[in-house]
This record gives sequence, C-alpha cells and structure tokens, in this order.
Amino acid sequence: MRTIGLLGGMSWESSAEYYRIINEEVRRRLGGTHSAKSVMYSVDFHDIETLQHRGDWESATAAMVDAAQRIEAGGGECLLICTNTMHLMADEVQAAISIPLIHIADATAAAVQAAAVASVALLGTRFTMEEDFYRGRLENRHGLDVRVPGPDGRTVVHNIIYDELVQGIITDESRNTYLGIIDGLTAAGATGIIAGCTEIELLVKREDVSVPYFPTTRIHALAAVDWALSN
Repeated sequence: MRTIGLLGGMSWESSAEYYRIINEEVRRRLGGTHSAKSVMYSVDFHDIETLQHRGDWESATAAMVDAAQRIEAGGGECLLICTNTMHLMADEVQAAISIPLIHIADATAAAVQAAAVASVALLGTRFTMEEDFYRGRLENRHGLDVRVPGPDGRTVVHNIIYDELVQGIITDESRNTYLGIIDGLTAAGATGIIAGCTEIELLVKREDVSVPYFPTTRIHALAAVDWALSN
C-alpha cells in the first residue's frame, strides 16, 4: 500500500469526509483491521478564504505549494488537494513536487463517462462554476457538456457554501434551495449533477436527486484508494 497525501482544511468538514471514506474503503477492500497509510497537512481555511475573495491567487498558490511540499517531505507518495476550487493552481502545485497529483476533475470526469452521462450540471463555488480551470477541463479534456446555473443561481450556490456549509451549517431550507436549482438545470437538459464543491454532498445526498449524482469528495477519495492499492 502506498501513502496518500492529503492537503486539507478547505474546509475541515470535507477533509474529515476524505479521511473517513478513504479508510472505510481500504478496510472494505482489504478486510480486518486494515486502514489507509496517509499523511495530511491541514491549512487554516480563514487564510485561504481571505485570499480567494481578495483575488490574491498568487499568494494562495504559494500557500498551496508550501503545503504540498510539506506533504511530500512527510512521506506522501501522491497528492490530493481536498477541495475543488483550489485546483485552480493544480498545475503550479504539480510542477513544484515530484509526486503525482490526482486531479479531482479528472476523477470526476471518469465517473461521469463511466455512467454514460454526456450533459452534466456543475454546482460549486463561483470560482469553480465560472473559471476555466475546472469547467474548461471537463469540457476540453474530457468532452463533457457542462452546464451551470444562471447568475442569480450561481450567487445563491456560492453564498450557501461560504456562509453555511464550510462552517458546518446544514439546513433543510438550503437543501431545498439547491434542489430547486438542480430541478431547473435538469428541466433544461442536464442529465447528471456534479457536486463540484466538497461540502455540497454534506447537504445534498444521492437519494435527493433523480438523475445520476457525482459527489466529488467520494469520487476523489476512491480514486486515491485505487492508486494506493495499485501496483
């Protein structure tokens, strides 16, 4: 078994899900008292969030590179950035380390393609829904048709993530708001939903959605287990 490196804390609620899913899956596959070999470096999300909303991506990249290098020095043999949004600087992070970065969008695209879904709605932070680093990767590298909510819907999705989900606040009202946005997207032709923020699956579960649902935390975590247990 190889050692999984986790760059977490964005937020710690979803990072805890990564740790749980990875260890449950290793035990499921190997049995007995097996658990995953892993090393995690967890950042202070307040600092990262401040840089995000200030638009200081240069400083955010420097922080991510530093954390990734600490993970490699600590024995991580691969790297997972445990958030969708901070894959904005995935190329710069990968260039700064010698271990492979398992990209969350690539793992998600593989799951979407395996389900034979061609048109997916993407929910996430405003950065993930609007910037090319994620949506563009799904479209240009993997050939998916990606749809996002309109401007008002994007604002609502983004604000619930930062005002509630990353603070551990889960409400039925926000769940129903998300489900209403999802219903609008599926009515417009989306045949699958990507929970493109690692906190969204804390709010919206697979059973809440009538079309194929792609929870990126679980998908990413399982991709890491595949890698760790492969030869």
